[in-house]
Amino acid sequence: MSQQENFVSHLVELRDRLIRAVIAFAVVFIGLMIYPSPAVIFDLLAQPIQSALPEGTKMIATGVITPFMVPIKLTAMVAFVLSLPFTLYQAWSFIAPGLYQHEKKMALPIIFSSTVLFLIGIAFCHFIVFGQVFAFINDFAPESITPAPDIEAYMSFVLTMFLAFGMTFEVPIIVVVLVYLGVISIEKLVEIRGYVIVAAFVIAAIVTPPDVMSQLFLAIPICILYEVGILFAKLIGKQRQQILE
Repeated sequence: MSQQENFVSHLVELRDRLIRAVIAFAVVFIGLMIYPSPAVIFDLLAQPIQSALPEGTKMIATGVITPFMVPIKLTAMVAFVLSLPFTLYQAWSFIAPGLYQHEKKMALPIIFSSTVLFLIGIAFCHFIVFGQVFAFINDFAPESITPAPDIEAYMSFVLTMFLAFGMTFEVPIIVVVLVYLGVISIEKLVEIRGYVIVAAFVIAAIVTPPDVMSQLFLAIPICILYEVGILFAKLIGKQRQQILE
């Protein structure tokens, strides 16, 4: 097979796997539209703030089509997350033939663990962080104010927080990959620990609402997961050294 034919065959395979990923997303999206429905999905997302609001208070929609579009967008994002493992599997199947055996052994656990950790970060944010943060904000608000959160602003806030916490839980994976590739050493990671702690609180101050509680909820996991990453990086580093020898 000539180089050009080989290149074309790779493009065809890439197209086929992209189509499969899109079909998987579409199937999940249509399924969620039928059951449990976008309205139910949004109600589940809104549960933390609804629990913190005064009794009888509801969220508002300031746009004409907002009550329709926001749940639909949310459903699409949920469908993307649920179909992500299949999408990553397609990506893995495409790149795996070009990897060495030891790279395959490393790549598959990283893909799996990064997906799981991202979902754990989202779950941690939704079930633990939101309840505490919204309750704190509501208790801090003056009695003369009646909270009436807009659903579009709420969804934007929630998705930003989900992304922040999801990426936070990827810290161990990032550390392990950097060590495995030889970009940074274990000793250097330990040496810059203090800078990482400062950076964690700076990032938390930028990403989260301006209250101490939510900032701590983001910064502390970053610091802990950084240490977890160093621990696993030591194990991976030993394996890599054995392979090189």
